[in-house]
Amino acid sequence: MTSPLDASLSPSATHIETDPAALQRLAEAFHQDGFIVLRGFAPERACTALEAVTRTHLAAAIPPVEFEADLGYPGAPAARDAAGGGTVRRLRQAYGRDQVFRDWATDPRLAAVVQALLGEPARITLAHHNCVMTKHPHYGSQTGWHRDTRYWSFISPELVTVWLALGDEDESNGVLRVIPGSHKARLEPGQLDPAEFLIEAHPASQPLLQGAASLALHRGDVLFFDSRLFHAAGRNSSNAVKLSVAFAYFGASNRPVEGTRSAEFGSVDL
Repeated sequence: MTSPLDASLSPSATHIETDPAALQRLAEAFHQDGFIVLRGFAPERACTALEAVTRTHLAAAIPPVEFEADLGYPGAPAARDAAGGGTVRRLRQAYGRDQVFRDWATDPRLAAVVQALLGEPARITLAHHNCVMTKHPHYGSQTGWHRDTRYWSFISPELVTVWLALGDEDESNGVLRVIPGSHKARLEPGQLDPAEFLIEAHPASQPLLQGAASLALHRGDVLFFDSRLFHAAGRNSSNAVKLSVAFAYFGASNRPVEGTRSAEFGSVDL
């Protein structure tokens, strides 16, 4: 997808965190469409370290993990004891798994972009995302159109998810799809199902879906998206597991609602 929000970093932009004008342009683009992509933003050494730990933990299913069979999304195994029932959907609590995840989540360059998008100092929520998303061949499920706010409970819904691709993400392996500008959409009654997935057949959904676009990513590309942005992902028809590291951030003036899942694991200052 070619877009003014798809910011391919040139050599002169590698120190974007020290360029206030560049950060301002990114923030403007982010608020307009609800996402930006920074090409090659994560250095190869970070990707290598993250992938090595991920593959070790994935091979042993080191807990805490989420299994595809537990969710029942389209394409998932019917139960843990069914074929593919041991397929991992995500390695949860990535921040506590290894220093390489903590280093990436708090990287000063990443922090500068997140704080520019939020307009204030930021914190990492340990309750949501904070994981490695995996999309396996055969048993990796499809995820319908949704907003992350469907299961996040914060005083303000303005959070930013940072999604790092550890390999190519395209139509063959369950690429993320987004609806630009949908973070500002006003929905009609009945437009969401009981699980708060977008009902595609609803007449009011059609104009939204016409603007949907796939976000093909390469290793080291980083997607920043608003928690209210509608996004979806297909199944993996390739022969390799797709790996993506995801952390979510909220502004210092924001906070999780007490007593909810969002407040369960605390947060970390950047």
